Amino acid sequence: MKLKKGFELRSICGEKVVTASGIENINFNKMLSFNSSAAFLWERFYGSEFCVGDMADALVSEYGIDRERALADSEQLAGKWREAGVLED
Repeated sequence: MKLKKGFELRSICGEKVVTASGIENINFNKMLSFNSSAAFLWERFYGSEFCVGDMADALVSEYGIDRERALADSEQLAGKWREAGVLED
């Protein structure tokens, strides 16, 4: 899978949010706000191919959490990104 081009992670009022940079991506009904680990994953994988396992490995490496938890969190986040339309398979 891959994060769609045309979206940018920005810091707005201390919050990490994803905004559309192209008119074709604008949807004013949704705004994606990220916690620090979601922002880390976005920055780590934007522009490259990855899988849920890659996300989990990055979380384990960065935050020292156990792989089972990292995998569950990664699957949940990938589902949210897919639902929001920022992820292509």
